[in-house]
Parts: sequence; C-alpha cells; structure tokens
Amino acid sequence: MKKVNKTLSLRERISSPTPSFFKRIRNIGLTVGAIGAALLAAPIALPAVISTLAGYLATAGLVATAVSTATVAEKPAK
Repeated sequence: MKKVNKTLSLRERISSPTPSFFKRIRNIGLTVGAIGAALLAAPIALPAVISTLAGYLATAGLVATAVSTATVAEKPAK
C-alpha cells in the first residue's frame, strides 16, 4: 500500500475534479437543503415539529454539499 503525502489547499480541492458519485451526493444535498430552507422561510405558521425538521434538513444538506464538493478524484498512476 502506497502512502501518499499530498496536501491540497481548500482552493485547490474545490477547483479539482469531483468523482461522479460525489456529484450526485452534492446535488441531493442541494435539494435537501433547498427543501429545508423553503420550509423555514414559509410565510405561514408551521408546527414546531416541521420547523425543527426543516432546520435539520437544511443543516444536513449544507454538510453533504460541503463535504462532497471538497472530495477530489485521484489521478491515475503513471
């Protein structure tokens, strides 16, 4: 097993190519976050359970999107 000691800055990580699996996770995270934000910003009064759930959805969507965006595809070895 090779030990790779490669340190990337955050800017390099975000601008690097992302694997297709994590692109799907990013899109799902964006959708879940948008649903949570829409429920939180609803102009009508919602039950406390729905408001709490919306906060959790927004947080989960944000975390999934951030983690999947920072994932970097490995370059094939030469």
